[in-house]
Parts: sequence; C-alpha cells; structure tokens
Amino acid sequence: MISDDFIQRVKVAGIFLLQVYKVTTGTMLSLFIPQSCGSQICTLQENYENSDIYHKSVLYWNMFSMATFFTYYLLELRREEWAIHWLDIDNNQSDNNLKQVIVKHPQLDKKMDRLNKFYYRSLLFNCGVYGINVLLTIKLIKDGYHSSSTLSCFASFVLLVLMKLYNSFVVAHQSVTNDKMMSAYMCEFVSFNVLDKDYLDGSLKLKPPIMDNDDNDDSVEVDTNDIKVVITNETILP
Repeated sequence: MISDDFIQRVKVAGIFLLQVYKVTTGTMLSLFIPQSCGSQICTLQENYENSDIYHKSVLYWNMFSMATFFTYYLLELRREEWAIHWLDIDNNQSDNNLKQVIVKHPQLDKKMDRLNKFYYRSLLFNCGVYGINVLLTIKLIKDGYHSSSTLSCFASFVLLVLMKLYNSFVVAHQSVTNDKMMSAYMCEFVSFNVLDKDYLDGSLKLKPPIMDNDDNDDSVEVDTNDIKVVITNETILP
C-alpha cells in the first residue's frame, strides 16, 4: 500500500520539476529574452557569445542569480522533506495545533525553528539578488530592444518568478512569526463552511422574493391607493 508520505514526496517532486523551467528562464534573462541582432532576433548562442562588456556582466549575474535560486530551492526541499518525515497533516485539527503539540518535543521544536529561520533568511537574500538581476536586465533589453516580444517575454518571465518568490515569502514569514511549518508546495482547496459574518450581524440583507405568477396562492393584496377611476361619456345600452 502506498503511504501518505510517498504521495506527498511525489507531489513535491512534480511541482519542483515544473518550477525548474520557470526559474531557469526567469533568471537567465540575457539568454532567453528576444534581442536585436541587426534585422533579426538573436539566437541563444548569439546571446551567449555576445562580447559586449555589459552584456557579459549581466550574463554572469544571471548565472549567479540562478545559482542562488537553486541553493534556496535545495534548502526549501530539505525543509519540506523534514516536515514530511516528522510531521503530518490532519484536516480535523486547526492550523495552529502544531504549536501546542511540538513544544512537548523540544528537539523537534528547535529543529523546526532553525529550518524556518534559515529558510526565511536565504529567501530574503535570494530576493535581493534577483531584484538586482531584474534591474540590470532592464538596461540590457533597452539597448537590445527588438520588438514587442522583447517586453512581453521579459514581463512573463519575471512575473512567474515573482509569483514564486511571493508565495515562498508568505510561507516563510508565517512559519517564522507564528511558529508553524507551512508547506511551500502542497496547497489545498478551501471549503466555505460557515455563514458570512456580515449576514449574521444584519449588515448584509437578503432581497425580498419576487412573486411567481404560477404560485397556487390565491390571496392577493391590493393597494387601494393605486386604483384610479376613469369616467367616460359613453352610454351604457340596455
């Protein structure tokens, strides 16, 4: 029988492999962004072999940014593996339940705190390196602008990486400040299971139902104030 830990490891591995492409294209911007080589778009080889000093400098910083990204990924995977091995997920318990339970096991509690802090600090360092990477690339694409595809690719690659960094920052910050071990890979759908507080306190009211003509209720209320009497000169014949 397949264990829950194995299923969780497969999920993490699958998501990680999907993110490898995203991170590679999002950090090596000087290679993958379309740039001008005369009247044509430069190939990957031409971008790599570009001898311009600034282009080479940006390329080296791209490599450094990718290296820091994958180092941060290794720390993230190490943290995820530790959580899968020593902890578990119980939907019948609250998200803050771990804080009350793990204090009874000081060795696990200290290890979790170290992993969360190390993960958070490495993420902040990686965000700083990637921010410089983006700024350096902006000047590069300005000098080698080819067409609208240059800007669209730049925006797409950067946004994908920024989404990953934002999600990781939320996980790391919540884990450190609230003494949690939130997963950076496994997310679950949210079920609406209570009534809205605005409805319960009366600030949100339902609209009155519309009367259906097909209802079997024969009692109809008539407002006599809306009845108008029209008098005409017509004669009623016997």
